[in-house]
Amino acid sequence: MSADPCSFSSINSCLTKHLNLCLNVDFTKRVLKGRATLTLEALEDRFSVLTLDTRDLKIISVSANGQEASFTLGSKHSFKGTPLEIRLPFDISRGQHVIVEVKYETSPSATALQWLTPEQTAGKKYPYLFSQCQAHHCRSMVPCQDSPSVKHTYYAQVSVPKDLVAVMSAVRDGHEMDPQDSERIVYRFRQPVPMPSYLIAIVAGALESREIGPRSRVWSEKEFVHQAASEFSETEQMLQTAEKLAGPYVWGQYDILVLPPSFPYGGMENPCLTFATPTLLCLNLYSCLHQVIAHEISHSWTGNLVTNKTWEHFWLNEGHTVYLERMIGRSMESEQFRQFKAMGGWKDLQDSVNTFGPNSPLTNLVPSLQDVDPDDAFSSVPYEKGFALLYHLEELMGGPEVFMEFVKSYIQMFAYSSVTTDQWKNYLFTYFKDKVDILNKVDWNAWMYTPCVIMYDTTLADACIALSQKWIKVRSVVTGPECLFSDTDNIFFFYMNSEIRFRWLRLCVRSKWEEMVPVALKMATEQGRLKFTRPLFREVYTFEKYREEAVRVFLAHRAAMHPVTAGLVAKALKVEQSQSTGV
Repeated sequence: MSADPCSFSSINSCLTKHLNLCLNVDFTKRVLKGRATLTLEALEDRFSVLTLDTRDLKIISVSANGQEASFTLGSKHSFKGTPLEIRLPFDISRGQHVIVEVKYETSPSATALQWLTPEQTAGKKYPYLFSQCQAHHCRSMVPCQDSPSVKHTYYAQVSVPKDLVAVMSAVRDGHEMDPQDSERIVYRFRQPVPMPSYLIAIVAGALESREIGPRSRVWSEKEFVHQAASEFSETEQMLQTAEKLAGPYVWGQYDILVLPPSFPYGGMENPCLTFATPTLLCLNLYSCLHQVIAHEISHSWTGNLVTNKTWEHFWLNEGHTVYLERMIGRSMESEQFRQFKAMGGWKDLQDSVNTFGPNSPLTNLVPSLQDVDPDDAFSSVPYEKGFALLYHLEELMGGPEVFMEFVKSYIQMFAYSSVTTDQWKNYLFTYFKDKVDILNKVDWNAWMYTPCVIMYDTTLADACIALSQKWIKVRSVVTGPECLFSDTDNIFFFYMNSEIRFRWLRLCVRSKWEEMVPVALKMATEQGRLKFTRPLFREVYTFEKYREEAVRVFLAHRAAMHPVTAGLVAKALKVEQSQSTGV
């Protein structure tokens, strides 16, 4: 049985040390045809049976050290996929390596992949493919040990039509004409730093890039590349600030790729190639959205370099990353800026607790994920409750400078490995050995398993509240909610910032402003960022008069949504799987 409740793979018996991928991107069939070659090290004597994670993969053949190996596919699990059991034609002993090659093909419905038609892209001329493997979707793209406890290097060759460009979460290693097909190009990539499977990422499309720093480029379709280069011009400054706080950046390149609107997250920290939603592009109007990039940069240390051992310890990734992100903001802006961001995050945490219910185990900092889909557990809890715990410890241990030195030491201690909450806590007590009496007074059970209360500096929040009071007084002159945006220029500014637009529309629907319901549904469907799409659909669904309209609009747009987005919105709207897929 796997030590990871979200994985079938035999991580107790062997570990993947290196992965060699050879992929052919087939836009006609919407599949990846590939060969995955895994170098594995045995952890026990007489090792002969290997189990890998798969999900909807067509397995063509398996070999071990060049010899044919027998294999069987087990029963399909609702979210863990199907275990691939491989019987090696020989035994190997502890410490020995075996090279296992699996030839396979993905499914057109692979949960890690979204295939876009030319009409769904900005250029309208070429198709587009992108992956999203976190948390447990890499197994639908690659047969692997799909657990964050396993880290390995990888090398890849990707064949795409000659008019397209391929990029991956690795260092670019050149390209050449495909020797098998003169109409295709093979791109090569290498990732020399060990990393977990969920950080494997691939994109193929009509991409262009611009240099934005000595080790950074921004990638996107040509329609957005200039704007993206301007929006993310502070990337190198953020990298240098992070290095001063957390230590050297070990990944070499730090590129940013702006994806099409259906990408389900604000950003994804794939090594060497951060993915970013186009909802971050706002022409620097009310600009603060670039903080998402500070977050993804921070993951280069907390998440990618030091990784949660299983998804039950996800807060180790996200809580520390939010902490480091806000320390970057503190260095580049001010302590009050950090406090203001922390207050907003605490409000997001309260929203998540209200959505799950205060007694839900998914509000625990360390939830049990036995038989729980990690996608269902995804919320702001590990981010903001994790940050709140670290902030509380910061106050107890002597302030931000003192506690940041602990975080830096923690990163150095566990670099290139995966850790649990107990390991983190033990190191905390070791590092602050002269303050153990203070640490012993912390209610660890309350922090890990119940909601907590904490206060932040309200200076900037007070200024916002004072401004809102002035807006309210305007009603004595111009009545109605639209008075806040009576100027057409202000409406333009307002709608260019997705964060403000989202919050405003959510408030409108909660206030039963019926004319804004179709506007809210429009935002929910014209982009697929879960942070916006799921709450907007949920708000309209809660507005009982428009409950059927929310379901109807979702079903009409489901096919264009990312699989993760579609699945989670369907659950929020209580849409049956057969109904949501049209079966």
